[in-house]
Amino acid sequence: MSLLTRIPRGRIPQAVLRKAYATVADVSGVKVAGIETGQPAATTSLTVVVKAGSRYETKPGVAHALKSFAYKSTSAGSALKTTRETELYGGVLSATLGREHLYLTAEFLRGDEAHFLSLLASVLSSTHFYPHEYAELVLPTLEAETLSAISSPTTLALDLAHQLAFRHGLGNSLFASPHSPVSVTDVKSFAQQAFAKSNIAVLGSGISTDALSKAVQKAFGSGSASGSSTLAPGSTKYFGGEQRVPLELHANPAAQPTMIIAYGSTSAPSPELKVLPHLLGGVSSVKWCDGASPLSQAAAKVPGASAEAIILPYSDASLFGVIISAPTSEGVAMVAKDVALALKAAGKGVKDDEVKRAIAKAKFADATASERVASLISTAGPALFSSGGVAAPDASFSALQKVSPTALGKAAKELFQPKPTIVAVGNLSVLPFGDELGL
Repeated sequence: MSLLTRIPRGRIPQAVLRKAYATVADVSGVKVAGIETGQPAATTSLTVVVKAGSRYETKPGVAHALKSFAYKSTSAGSALKTTRETELYGGVLSATLGREHLYLTAEFLRGDEAHFLSLLASVLSSTHFYPHEYAELVLPTLEAETLSAISSPTTLALDLAHQLAFRHGLGNSLFASPHSPVSVTDVKSFAQQAFAKSNIAVLGSGISTDALSKAVQKAFGSGSASGSSTLAPGSTKYFGGEQRVPLELHANPAAQPTMIIAYGSTSAPSPELKVLPHLLGGVSSVKWCDGASPLSQAAAKVPGASAEAIILPYSDASLFGVIISAPTSEGVAMVAKDVALALKAAGKGVKDDEVKRAIAKAKFADATASERVASLISTAGPALFSSGGVAAPDASFSALQKVSPTALGKAAKELFQPKPTIVAVGNLSVLPFGDELGL
């Protein structure tokens, strides 16, 4: 008998499908939300979310420098002490910078939340910002990460696409530049403005909101930053534009020519825009097989090529784009022509069965985003500031289900009307300009 025939086909209880997504509690001015899976968890993940992304920086590169200063010497001990204690507890510390938020994350065995919350609180309230640590530890990290970014065509193209699309704010680079030096005084000043309680939220996975609130009260009650932040981003505007960068193959032999075609909007993504990347596709659902989506079919014509649609959501804007890469610039040019045709076709109308497939994929993407720590942080973290709660994985299903072919086609047409954002990295004598693609 096949194993498939023995699997129960009855209705799965809703409690199994849902995590216990909690509302946000306010603890001494700090927003707190704990998420439990409904089953005993062996590990816990805590993330301090700070409105200190690159859009808020007071000087180019200062947000990148602040991220790299995480877990250095504080009043609670040296960087070496922090490292050794974390190893003894079996934990992992990390810091991630986004365009709107800085994420300080600790992952550890369940029950050790008091220690790690105290550690995270000390990072916010009492980092010393020693000049020797900046020179010996932070600056080399900035240089290495910036070099890695410019050696990756996709990372470089995405960073440039944001600069072209939004110019300032969300257009600020995620990486420090040697052309705009940042001093330790600049970093300390930015931290004092960013680490205000009104700018901080704590997200926990594998821990209840009540338990997390008690731990936050103890760790953040009197020792963390206080007051209100003076960092205020301006309103976001979409501009668009085109930039072309030659690819230095000697810097990274594995780098492939890359092209990004993107369009921006000045609002958070609508259900239609969430479905659009899945309509165009680019990633096959079955490994080693060509996908059935328009972008998958376009990439399949060039061996080793890829074309993937993405949507990058922000609090007051969205950036939709297609990332094209291939072993050669000639291959990128061939795929780019078909991608341009696919974008135009999406704006003229879509078939009902294609929309149903895209909706199903969009639902799956929303649901799985809550199952992994990295994606949970990037989706639920910002929600602590914007909506006052963390939505259940299936909370968006009803809105996605209502997306119709007509509404999706209309949304695509409106999105593709303004000037596109186009970045080409590779052999510039071969890669096409936007007007050559009819965009």
